[in-house]
Amino acid sequence: MAFRTPTDSSTSHPSDSPDEDCPQPGGPVLGTGLKRRHVTMLAISGAIGAGLFLGAGAGIQTAGPGILISYSLAGLLMVLVMRMLAEMAVAQPNSGSFSVYAEKAFGRWAGFTVGWLYWWLLVVVVAAEATGAAAIAHSWLPAVPQWAYVLAFMAVLTAVNLFNVGHFGEFEFWFGAIKVTAVVAFLILGALAVFGLLPGSHPVGLTNLTTHGGFLPHGISGVLTGLLAVIFSFGGMELVTIAAAESPNPSQAVAKATRTVIVRLLLFYIGSVALMVLLLPWNSASAATSPFVNVLQRIGIPASAGLMNAVVLTSLLSALNSNLYGASRMAFSLAQRRDAPQSLLHVSRGGVPRRAVLASVSFGFIAVILNFLAPERVLPFLLNTIGAIILVVWIAIALSQLRLRQTTAHTPGRTPTVRMWGHPWLSWTALAGMTGVLALMCTEPDARTQLLSTAALTALILLAAAIRTAWAKKQVEP
Repeated sequence: MAFRTPTDSSTSHPSDSPDEDCPQPGGPVLGTGLKRRHVTMLAISGAIGAGLFLGAGAGIQTAGPGILISYSLAGLLMVLVMRMLAEMAVAQPNSGSFSVYAEKAFGRWAGFTVGWLYWWLLVVVVAAEATGAAAIAHSWLPAVPQWAYVLAFMAVLTAVNLFNVGHFGEFEFWFGAIKVTAVVAFLILGALAVFGLLPGSHPVGLTNLTTHGGFLPHGISGVLTGLLAVIFSFGGMELVTIAAAESPNPSQAVAKATRTVIVRLLLFYIGSVALMVLLLPWNSASAATSPFVNVLQRIGIPASAGLMNAVVLTSLLSALNSNLYGASRMAFSLAQRRDAPQSLLHVSRGGVPRRAVLASVSFGFIAVILNFLAPERVLPFLLNTIGAIILVVWIAIALSQLRLRQTTAHTPGRTPTVRMWGHPWLSWTALAGMTGVLALMCTEPDARTQLLSTAALTALILLAAAIRTAWAKKQVEP
């Protein structure tokens, strides 16, 4: 499965200065300034965001202690998706990642559709994260208007993305380190409290798992609804395969990152939620609002709310930074394949696609401005359009892996070095699981609205892909 084209290779451009954008000799290429620790941390922290810190309470209220099953199912599904993606990414590291693999598996229309869907997802999320981060900062210092915080956050992180990619990697490494440290500290303190090893504490036992309606107070339906509530919090891990293309040894970076990140993420998510349902009654107000804060308050950590707000702010800024990076690289990859304006191919001497960065962040600025003008309509509408995009991307990954493995199985010397476990049965199992989640979305009114909005957007991009393909065929006709 070792397929590679000349435009897939990368060369290093050591300049750190903001030189003028210029096309590189032999075709534009990205830099290789990301270190292995940058890629590994991006894989770990990419899925540790506000979805975990803010969304766990809603999941617990939906499923009770059974939310542990929901998180386990979602985590297992994510593990399978990442393994399938790793198989393809190790064979061909590329800044377009799953968009490129979809194109190789099914044709140009598939790469076009997946690439533009993912770009749209990221730029809308950038706007949402800038707005959320500004709201937290404004609550600390209300004298500064919220729009000023948005402007400051967007400007600083745009500048980070305009310089050498190593600067982005270092920035994201320390952002991620703060999140990971917070979760590890929570796991340690929570475990000590569970076993009664903190001053003034006593072992809690399994009381909160068995009372208040038992482990499954809402039955299996609660677990399935909880799955719908938590599965999207795992989105973001796929960014590691985009970033790995800008490391000195992309194949090794992807292989190591995907191997090491799986156990850590499952520990962080399932471990954190397990401590919450052990220490707090699932039906209490404290479990519904901010279980992280209330667990810390229960074990006597002062200023817990302020500390957690700082962690959430860091998480939002980290996600803004990494999503802006991912959007710019996807735009660059689409331009490489002539599915986006060719002006986006220009890169700086440091190997940074500055025009792609500016194009991606421009939409974020526009969305934020529109949100301040009509806060009740603009952002909810945009968020509805991206509600199910990550599922579409994961399904595309599974289908691409199944197709590409099939096409390379009979080609000597093209056996992938990282292989999907239990192929093809586990690949089909993951695909069935994701299809089941789409079916679940049809049963919930809010989720159904998101699914329909995403379907409409996907149909629009598919139409654009068809027009693009027809135009390309017309150009080559005599």
